[in-house]
Amino acid sequence: MLLFGLAAIEQQVFPGAAPALEDSLILDVAKGDTRAFSELYIRTHKSIYGFALSIVKNQQDAEDVMQDTYLKVDRAAGSYQPRGKPMAWLLTIARNLALERLRSRRDVPLEQEEDWHLWSAEDPTQAQEDALVLEAAMELLGDEERQVVTLHALSGLKHREIAALLGIPLATVLSKYRRALMKLKHYLEEVEQA
Repeated sequence: MLLFGLAAIEQQVFPGAAPALEDSLILDVAKGDTRAFSELYIRTHKSIYGFALSIVKNQQDAEDVMQDTYLKVDRAAGSYQPRGKPMAWLLTIARNLALERLRSRRDVPLEQEEDWHLWSAEDPTQAQEDALVLEAAMELLGDEERQVVTLHALSGLKHREIAALLGIPLATVLSKYRRALMKLKHYLEEVEQA
């Protein structure tokens, strides 16, 4: 039986949120520092992939968006303006690329299966039951709810930053986040009782 508490929902769904980034890391990438680029990738790839997956809704496209994001970061790092929000800059690039991919694939039906368990699992031997529960739980959320939860729990962005990134009011972000957590809590409680 799975035991989930409300306080542990975010950690169960999004283990290992990315550590805070410093502007200097992107500035070092702009100077051609390959170690800085590697560090940037290590610290952000799960967040970028998870956010892309929440938009494009399939593993292959999310991986492509993630790769394109880092290629664009490598090319655009020189134009980065330090404002203390490097993760927001990265996620804006990922969001634009993901939306571009969706527009280019409008005539192609998107896969319905979302591979949340592939990017949320730190341990490759995670129980299949846990993976199925997490995948089912994430499917309960609407697109914006999933994006808000992903950005907050996985990427560590503040609600105000999420509102700016998604172009929606702060009150809407807060409402969607609260509603998403309640949906996840109720679902996980039902699974626990089953």
